Amino acid sequence: MSGFGPGDPFLADCPARLTVELIADKWTAVVLYGLSRGPVRHGELAELIGGVSRKVLTQTLRRLQSHGLIRRHAYAEVPPRVEYELTPLGASLIEPIHVLTEWARANGDAVLDALDADPEPATYGD
Repeated sequence: MSGFGPGDPFLADCPARLTVELIADKWTAVVLYGLSRGPVRHGELAELIGGVSRKVLTQTLRRLQSHGLIRRHAYAEVPPRVEYELTPLGASLIEPIHVLTEWARANGDAVLDALDADPEPATYGD
């Protein structure tokens, strides 16, 4: 028996699970944290983050915008200028991201040590 019941945040159709899946994406927390100091242009954000392709960054920004976590502002200028910034909802995630970042700093070596000690890496479905 799973122990999950109606309204449980781990059920597939629960808004909490959908939200966790959104923020668990590889680039979501990094992009949100990159926007935490104020509006940033796409190219500046790509340089700040590093390691993300422009295509993946664009996809991530669009997904975050559609979920109400960031705002896209296109200025009526030539050449065009677009900036991204956190919405109040997106800004509310910065503290939890900071806590996770601090946990990662404090425990990163232990995680790597465990990975190095395991002769067979786990695969999905184990």
